[in-house]
Amino acid sequence: MFVRVTPESYRRRVPKALSTPSSPSVSERMRRQRSRNTTAELNVRRALHAMGLRYRIHRRPLPRLRREADIVFARARVAVFVDGCFWHGCPDHGTSPKVNGDWWAEKLQANQARDLDTTAQLIAAGWAAVRVWEHEDPVDAAQRVSAAVALGLRRAGQGMS
Repeated sequence: MFVRVTPESYRRRVPKALSTPSSPSVSERMRRQRSRNTTAELNVRRALHAMGLRYRIHRRPLPRLRREADIVFARARVAVFVDGCFWHGCPDHGTSPKVNGDWWAEKLQANQARDLDTTAQLIAAGWAAVRVWEHEDPVDAAQRVSAAVALGLRRAGQGMS
């Protein structure tokens, strides 16, 4: 079952007392955390480019979807998300902070629910969503993306050149 997370439903689920991380210093660190052009994302993009693939970055795959994919192949209808292990709950490397644990559990759970909802909406619209963990080998990830792009182009009748 997919849960649709909206800003309103997220605000309703997070009590006011837990609406911030544990301290001002943690808030500041979160603010400084890159959400675009992370090292993992750049490495995957370099590998894709080396394979001869061209793409758009930080685009909404669907206009009505208020979420951006890290890498978009519009003709092939493939959206790539390079997910951080902490922020998206990697089963191998995801951790949960002990201080203000309830707030963080809610935050990370909402991130995962939003990821599932995004993937479901893309699939329903005929797109492929490729999720890459930040710890994955960039070349292996690029090969998975390349396969999805090739399949998408075949479906669209365009072929890969």
